[in-house]
Amino acid sequence: MLKRLSIKQLLLLAFLLAGLLPAMLVSFLSFYQTRTVLKQEITRDMQTLSTAVANDIERMMFERFRNVQSWSQLSIMQELKIGDIDKRLSVFLDGLAHSYGSIYHTIYVEDLQGQIIASSNAQKIGQQHMNKPLWFTANLSDKRLIISKIENNILAISEEITDENTSFPLGKLVVEFNWNTVQDALNNAIKKSTAAALLDRKGNVLAATSNWQAIQSSHGMQATSQLSQQSAVAHWQVRVEKLHSVAVAPVHKLGYIFLGLLAATLLLAALLVRPIAQAITNPILQLTQFVKGFAHQTEARPPQSGPPEVRALGDAFETMTQDLAQYQEELTRAAKLVVVGEMAAAMSHEVRTPLGILRSSADVLKREKALSEEGKEVLNFIGTETERLNKLVSTLIDAAHPRLPAFIETNLTQLVENVVAMLDSQAQAKNITLVFDTQSTAVMASVDADQITQVLMNLVMNAIQVLAEDGNVIVRLTQVDHKAIVEVLDDGGGIALEHQAQIFEPFFTKRAGGVGLGLAVVRQIVHAHEGEISYQTSQMGGAQFTIAVPTRRIKNG
Repeated sequence: MLKRLSIKQLLLLAFLLAGLLPAMLVSFLSFYQTRTVLKQEITRDMQTLSTAVANDIERMMFERFRNVQSWSQLSIMQELKIGDIDKRLSVFLDGLAHSYGSIYHTIYVEDLQGQIIASSNAQKIGQQHMNKPLWFTANLSDKRLIISKIENNILAISEEITDENTSFPLGKLVVEFNWNTVQDALNNAIKKSTAAALLDRKGNVLAATSNWQAIQSSHGMQATSQLSQQSAVAHWQVRVEKLHSVAVAPVHKLGYIFLGLLAATLLLAALLVRPIAQAITNPILQLTQFVKGFAHQTEARPPQSGPPEVRALGDAFETMTQDLAQYQEELTRAAKLVVVGEMAAAMSHEVRTPLGILRSSADVLKREKALSEEGKEVLNFIGTETERLNKLVSTLIDAAHPRLPAFIETNLTQLVENVVAMLDSQAQAKNITLVFDTQSTAVMASVDADQITQVLMNLVMNAIQVLAEDGNVIVRLTQVDHKAIVEVLDDGGGIALEHQAQIFEPFFTKRAGGVGLGLAVVRQIVHAHEGEISYQTSQMGGAQFTIAVPTRRIKNG
């Protein structure tokens, strides 16, 4: 599947994966760690809440037990001896009940026979007290409190009243504690999404918030706190439960935050990756167009922007295309030279032999004394034309099978001077000024003297042949670093711009009677010397050929 994706798509996928996977991993680890810490914090808060509620209930029950214990020892309780004839004890009990509001339902005193002698509720005076089932007993300051089972939300707490002189029992004080007070305390301490209950040692519910059943059945998060072991109700415990959906709501909110951050990271990565991918793919597309343009021989430029690697690749492609173009030209030239070779092979066998016979015959006929002037002129034409044809065959052979140069340390200054001297007579025949311009010191180079002489003869003779009378030809020799520079320039008409790229091609010529192999052979010889030849318009307005060959030969091996 990946093989079918484009570079842009692959880069987009790679950047998204590179940005998304670490973000997902970091988000998951962060969320997991934060979730664990948050759950621990929620559990700790619930434990703190249950402990606080347990402490409130413990304090509340201690106050109730302390009230009963202290009230039973008051001197006014001795009124029990006379049956509270003056109702002083009942008035006192009524004041106590009212001072605590709704905490106490009824406070009363009964004699040893169980008859109510005094009460905060006057209607109960004289009634026979019905003993309630014992729940448990509690010791407080060496006093024994009796706690009855809860009935109708009433918790009865009683203690024996004794004679302050003889310590004989006189009766007992009974305080009916309003159990709704405990439930109200639970409701006030707990929020709506949380429930709490007071449980005995067996797990039975003694008091609970109104929503206990609904939340407890949903099996949410819970925390339990035992009442203090030093309290009279140490076997009681407070349990707080919270709806799971509410308890973990902060965790869910945190998860949504992390998902949002992950989505934002993904979006940011997508926004960033697009220009980055385009910065890479656009130069590659330009490079593709450049290669296609080269294949179809259309004008195109390699990418000039993008990452350094892509620009370097474009430069490499441009160099490669230039080399290919050069190789193509050389292949074309080589193909032409193959034709030249075939022609030279045929001419060397089929043309030179008859030419030799013709020339020899012409020489024999010239020695005839009776030969007329017209006959001599014809024989001269035969000799000239056979010599021209022989040179043509030699040129073809040189072009098709160039001889490897034999490099010898040569005085180029002397060589060029000799060439100019040899061709000076031909220049003077057309009243052409031929000048040799060189530096003061001799230029030495490792070259094949015969081949370099052939090159210079060809260039200077071409200049003399194309120039009109009274023309000028300059041959200049200089040395720059480790290169010998030879320039042949004239003040003729030069070469048209549209023909300049073809002048070194075999068989290209604009001169009447020319074959078009001279400059091709010149270029072959110069390249064999690891040199370069170029053409440009001279300062005199004519043609200028510049040859550069190394003066030193680097030996391999």
